[in-house]
Amino acid sequence: MGTQKDLFSSEAIAKIKEMAEDIKMCMFCTELSVRPVPTRPMGVQEVDDQGNLWFLSSKDSNKNFEISHDNEVQLIFAKNADAHFLSVFGTAVIYTDSSRVEDIWTPMAKTWFEEGKNDPNATVIKVTPQDAYYWDTKNGKMISLLKIAIGALVGGVDDGGVEGRLNV
Repeated sequence: MGTQKDLFSSEAIAKIKEMAEDIKMCMFCTELSVRPVPTRPMGVQEVDDQGNLWFLSSKDSNKNFEISHDNEVQLIFAKNADAHFLSVFGTAVIYTDSSRVEDIWTPMAKTWFEEGKNDPNATVIKVTPQDAYYWDTKNGKMISLLKIAIGALVGGVDDGGVEGRLNV
């Protein structure tokens, strides 16, 4: 069994920032009351010092349409190679301000916006975390797997996992 470690305020924000910037890609879920939940992969462009997560998105996307009707979203991050997992529930706001697009623009985004950072369809989504949960390893994936194997043989060994609520 792993360790339970809830984090609060600045520690929680730092953990969100650390994990989201490391993993970079998440499953961005909208319309949380609909089944199946509309979900798509999205790359985090920035995590600011308040723990807000920033994304580029097309004005005409289903995601933007769904957020305009219900701004509660869930972001699910997973980096299996390192056994790092993060789930963030928050509220989303869509910005059409071209200066904010420029602030978080990367050359890779041109794939989705033909006219680059001046594309009229380019918008920015800011997700403000309301609640989050993480699962991480203290020693890395290989040590954790070894501990799990030992635990399976002899029982009672800590798997090296750390998990907890992130109270921002």
